[in-house]
Amino acid sequence: MKRLLIGAIAFALGTIPAAAQGLDDLNVQIHGYATQAYIYTNHNNWNTADTSDGTAKWTEIVMNLTALPAPKLRIAVQARYFLLGSYGNNISLDYGQADYKINEFFGVRAGKVKTPSGLFNESQDIDPAHVWILLPQSVYPISSRTTLLSHYGGVVYGTVPVGERFGKFQYRGFGGEQIVNADDGVLQPERDNGTTFPSGLTGKIYGGTLRYEPPVDGLLFGVSIEHERHVGAIVNGARTGTFDSGPFDSVFYYANYQHRSLMLAAEYNRFPPNPTSTFVGFPPNSNPSDAHNWYLMSTWKFKPKISAGAYYSYSIDLKAPYDQNRYQKDWTLSGRYDVNEFIYLKAEQHFVNGTGINFSALDNTGGLSTKFNMTLVKLGVMF
Repeated sequence: MKRLLIGAIAFALGTIPAAAQGLDDLNVQIHGYATQAYIYTNHNNWNTADTSDGTAKWTEIVMNLTALPAPKLRIAVQARYFLLGSYGNNISLDYGQADYKINEFFGVRAGKVKTPSGLFNESQDIDPAHVWILLPQSVYPISSRTTLLSHYGGVVYGTVPVGERFGKFQYRGFGGEQIVNADDGVLQPERDNGTTFPSGLTGKIYGGTLRYEPPVDGLLFGVSIEHERHVGAIVNGARTGTFDSGPFDSVFYYANYQHRSLMLAAEYNRFPPNPTSTFVGFPPNSNPSDAHNWYLMSTWKFKPKISAGAYYSYSIDLKAPYDQNRYQKDWTLSGRYDVNEFIYLKAEQHFVNGTGINFSALDNTGGLSTKFNMTLVKLGVMF
C-alpha cells in the first residue's frame, strides 16, 4: 500500500504545469506543534510508563506540510515523533495524501488518508485544537492513536444540501488497508501473555460516515460504520503461528452541539472482534470480546485565554471475565490556558474506577488497584 501513497502523490505532482513553480506558487505552508507532559497516578502504572512514581515520559512532535499545486488540488503530509512509556520512540507518517475536490458535492483523497469515523478521529492528531490532554479513552485510546487515525487507501466525500428548512448531509466513504503497529495498546493483553507480533497486523478496512446538520446552528448528528479484519504472524516462546481478528463491524453514533463558548458532545461505539490465535501443532485459541464504549462531554471557554471542560467516559467488555479489567469508568476535569498564540498549558484530573483500558499486567506486577486517580500536566508549543 505504500506504493499507492507514492503513486498518488506522484500523480498529483504530475498535474502541475511543466514550467517550474516556486514555493510561493505552490502555496506551501509548514505548521506543527510539540508537547511535553507529566503524568502521575496514585496507584497503577499507566500505558507502560512508571506513572505511580510520576514521569515525564510522554513527548510528541508533529510537523505537517500542505501545498496547492493546482486548482482544486491539495497535497498534505504529516510526520510525528511519539514517545509514551515503551510505546513509540520513533517517527511515523500520520498521513500523506492527495486531495482533489471537484465541487461541494464530490471530492476524493488518496494515499495514506485519515479514517473518517467517529466524531474526533480526524482531529485527534491536532492537540492544540482541544481543551483535553486525553480524549475519552473509551473511544480514543492514546496508545492506539497511530492505528486509528489513518489507513492506506482512499476516501470519497461531499456535502448535499437539502434546503434551508432541512439542513444538509455530509458523507464519506472509505476503504483500503489498515496497519496495527506491533506495539499498539490493543495488543497489550496478548503481549502480557508472552505473545509478540513481529510485524504487527494488517488487514482490509472499509466503511462510511453520514453526518446530518439540521437547520440549527452548531448542531450535528452522525453515524459511522467500519468493517475490519486484521491478520499477522505471532510468536510465543518457541511457538510460531498466526493471529486473525476475524471479520467484524464497528459502529459509532454521535452528536455535537456548539454555541458561542459552549460545546456539548456524546458518542457511543461498539467494538466486537472475535480474535483467534493458531500456533503450529496446537488447536486454535479464541478470545472473543464485545466492548461497548461511550462518553458525555462538555467544554466552556470562559475568556479568550481560559477554557475548561468535563467528561464521563465508560467502557465495558460484556464477554470478559467478571473482574476490574472488564470495565473502566472515568470522570475527568480539564483546564487550558493559552499563554499567547504559540504557547499553551493544560492540566487534567482523572478519577478512574476499573482497569479495562491502557493497563499492562507486566508493568503492575504487584497487582492493579480498582480505583485510582491520575493527574496530567502538558506544555504545548505550536508553530
